[in-house]
Amino acid sequence: MIEKIIEWSINNRFIVILSTIFIILGGYVALSTTPLDAIPDLSDVQVIILTEYPGQAPQVVEDQITYPLTTAMLSVPFAKVVRGYSFFGFSFVYIIFDDGTDMYWARSRVLEYANSAGKDLPNGVQPVLGPDATGVGWIYQYVLIDKTGKHDLSELRSLQDWVLRYRLETVKNVSEVAAVGGFVKQYQVEVDPNILLGYNIPLSKVKHAIMRSNNDVGGRLVEMAETEFLVRGLGYIKSVDDLNQVPVGADKNGTPIRLQDVAHVHLGPELRRGAVDFNGQGEAVGGIVVMRFGENALTTIKAIRAKIAELQEIMPEGVEIVPVYDRGALIERAVDNLKEKLLEEFIVIALVCMVFLMHIRSAFVAIITLPMGMLMAFILMQWQGLSANIMSLGGIAITLGDMVDGAIVLIENAHKHLEHGEQKKGAELTIPERWSAIKDASNEVAPALFFSLLIITSSYLVIFTLQEQSGRLFKPLAFTATYIMAAAAILAVTLRSEERRVGKELRSRWSP
Repeated sequence: MIEKIIEWSINNRFIVILSTIFIILGGYVALSTTPLDAIPDLSDVQVIILTEYPGQAPQVVEDQITYPLTTAMLSVPFAKVVRGYSFFGFSFVYIIFDDGTDMYWARSRVLEYANSAGKDLPNGVQPVLGPDATGVGWIYQYVLIDKTGKHDLSELRSLQDWVLRYRLETVKNVSEVAAVGGFVKQYQVEVDPNILLGYNIPLSKVKHAIMRSNNDVGGRLVEMAETEFLVRGLGYIKSVDDLNQVPVGADKNGTPIRLQDVAHVHLGPELRRGAVDFNGQGEAVGGIVVMRFGENALTTIKAIRAKIAELQEIMPEGVEIVPVYDRGALIERAVDNLKEKLLEEFIVIALVCMVFLMHIRSAFVAIITLPMGMLMAFILMQWQGLSANIMSLGGIAITLGDMVDGAIVLIENAHKHLEHGEQKKGAELTIPERWSAIKDASNEVAPALFFSLLIITSSYLVIFTLQEQSGRLFKPLAFTATYIMAAAAILAVTLRSEERRVGKELRSRWSP
């Protein structure tokens, strides 16, 4: 079979060269669009359910929220682990799926089962899914600082929540922008229980009065002079004074009892569970940008940098957006280092081929298999969804030396056959005679070389038996090494350089 492939390749050189051009174009497209990251994504396929139950103790949250959701998630297909965590006012349920499960299929099934479990939850409680990201989706973090002291932490937090967050979420492939630090502004109503008791007003009535007063209501249309006017009542609370004027009841004389008569209303910070410190200089407000699952980290980070630079121009005077974590720098350094090492390997291999073959143009026949094999590997990487990272590019780097072995042996054997043919004939070989000699030389060693390269490839098969984090770490290396060695084996028996005056080139061979 190998002999037939070699014969077909020699007899159809135009098709082989045309196929090579298409592979180069396809490889270039794959190379330019393959996602870049520093390391492989080691995270499990997981979906997080977040449920808020304000003001409730962890035990209540556990009994009424976490336990019903956890038991419902146990029957989700391909779910291998379900973990529930209960905190003050919050519930988290983590559903971890088998390796290879599609992230968005998993999210749709979890949402389906969460909706089914909704009937067992308290009224008004709505579970929501976490961002469609993984543990390594945290790609960028920044802080807001004000060196002038004109803006306090609550104002910086408002900038983060209402300006930066929504604009950064418009960046392509950003799943979430989480805020940390600072104080979230609240209207706080501190009720005096003794006054409520004196007026005989329950606390629930105060709560409903506030909710009822913070509302716009619609009326009907009034037509005047062939013009329709929409009647509506504007009732949204916009200030502390609006809250103070909310009626909560009436005394026995019919005099309205306002909220300010039974409570102290003011602006204050929401209860927080942590703080952010910036370089020991004090508290700051920060934001964490989370990338969507499976996207190109470096491209997303570059878009975030551009958006941050744009947003800096609209910040109030004295407020600066300072990056504190940028994975793009790590990715760029890692990829640049591997590019440098790959280039060094290319140069060393080229020099070794030229020295030992003693023929520059013949050495190029062997060297051409290096970029061709890499491009073929990148086509398969993109088709499989592998990112270009330290491990996947490392698999290419460690196999470069083995790639040219088959081509070097084939070229050296071809030169021997051409020399013997010229010595036997006593004259320069014709073009058909040269190709016949190359065909004989290839058939002599190509089958053994082809299968020897495949045997080298089989040495990586043991890596495919690794599971979970170790498998996700090392399998990209095994995949790319396998792809590039398989490409080298195919190129060794198909791709050839059509040399016209081979006899003349033999005489121009370098002298040792």
